[in-house]
Amino acid sequence: MMFPQSRHSGSSHLPQQLKFTTSDSCDRIKDEFQLLQAQYHSLKLECDKLASEKSEMQRHYVMYYEMSYGLNIEMHKQHQQQVLGAIERAKQVTAPELNSIIRQQLQAHQLSQLQALALPLTPLPVGLQPPSLPAVSAGTGLLSLSALGSQAHLSKEDKNGHDGDTHQEDDGEKSD
Repeated sequence: MMFPQSRHSGSSHLPQQLKFTTSDSCDRIKDEFQLLQAQYHSLKLECDKLASEKSEMQRHYVMYYEMSYGLNIEMHKQHQQQVLGAIERAKQVTAPELNSIIRQQLQAHQLSQLQALALPLTPLPVGLQPPSLPAVSAGTGLLSLSALGSQAHLSKEDKNGHDGDTHQEDDGEKSD
């Protein structure tokens, strides 16, 4: 009941102020709405851009996955072929060939041991020490060298004592 009286008492001043504030408020709301629409449009464009990048990344992922899977299968096939080839070759190796290979490996091992025992012939740069060798006397060092020489001599005699297949291998070793 007091409200109608308060309205009537300031009626000349209030309606004009309400019109101004209402019109001003509508303009502010309209500006804010336009700003929100611009932000929405900008965010929508960014979202669309991200969605297209996501689908592009997924496409690349699928492509790389397929390539990786294909390469893995191909490598597996090649490995299987190599294993089968090695098995076939192993089935074809004869006993004399196997003995020859073992002798070559032993000779290579003995040669590497002899090279490890050899002292460097060139002078060492200042500050470098020669490699330390195990403490052996001259007699034991010569004995070990003569033992290696006798093993090599025995293996040559074994080769010369076999049939014609081994002689062909000796000729093949000389060409290497």
